[in-house]
Amino acid sequence: MRFSINIPNFGDFADAHTVARVATTAEEAGWDGLFVWDHVVHSKKQRQGQPFGDPWMLLTAAALATSRITLGPLVTPVARRRPEQLARQVATLDAMSGGRVVFGAGLGGPIDDEFGSFGDETDPKILAERLDEGLDLLTAYWSGEPVDHHGRHYHADDVTLLPATVQRPRPPVWIAGYWPRKTPMRRAARWDGAVPLFLDANHGEAPPVEQLRELVTYLHSLRNDEATPYDVIVGGITTPADARATVEPLAEAGATWWDERQLIRGTDFYRLDPVLRRIEQGPPTL
Repeated sequence: MRFSINIPNFGDFADAHTVARVATTAEEAGWDGLFVWDHVVHSKKQRQGQPFGDPWMLLTAAALATSRITLGPLVTPVARRRPEQLARQVATLDAMSGGRVVFGAGLGGPIDDEFGSFGDETDPKILAERLDEGLDLLTAYWSGEPVDHHGRHYHADDVTLLPATVQRPRPPVWIAGYWPRKTPMRRAARWDGAVPLFLDANHGEAPPVEQLRELVTYLHSLRNDEATPYDVIVGGITTPADARATVEPLAEAGATWWDERQLIRGTDFYRLDPVLRRIEQGPPTL
């Protein structure tokens, strides 16, 4: 079991200097990772007047300030970005960090705000097609080999993007989605990890152990590959007093990462002080 800190890319964390401070504090306190949201407006009504930072600039600041912790987006909506540009951002961060990047990806949302506000596609089925095609194209770009791709949504005509990623054959790819919806988890089973959210456990709330156990069983049935490492990332908010009781049953059910997340209601989740207080207390001890 490894332990990470999860922060949005808005509010106090829109500032790259603040994110660098969070990353440094997390590394010094013994955490294993820092993951950053990837939104442009999130929920427009709720976030009105709040600043947003570009997640790749924020992660760059974190990479330059640290030497050990894993870094990455949780999660990037591939359908909202150009695969060739995204491939360069991930590869550059992977090189800068010395191979410490995990690429978290998903459909993205809220769809009407994050996509529709800019005249982009809002049909979830088409966005899912772009996600799957984009992931395959990213893998090809990260290889450093020539790429020819003529798909439904993307086109590449004899292009080679160098350098290849430091991690070979590529950085780990984690896929997010809601459980018990099976389509996103089928997608996750094809990659290196699953970042499940649960319909009855909001962001910042630990998932029910039995539901996690069901999900892990489902993922393993699809993968049929016990030899290859596979990550399952769950999260919530804990205190040092209750961390073991919360996290240990989830580890026993198959989770490999505990992602410390403030409750999404209220304001603490985008404010520096409450997040720093939790970071300084250190990760759960199992």
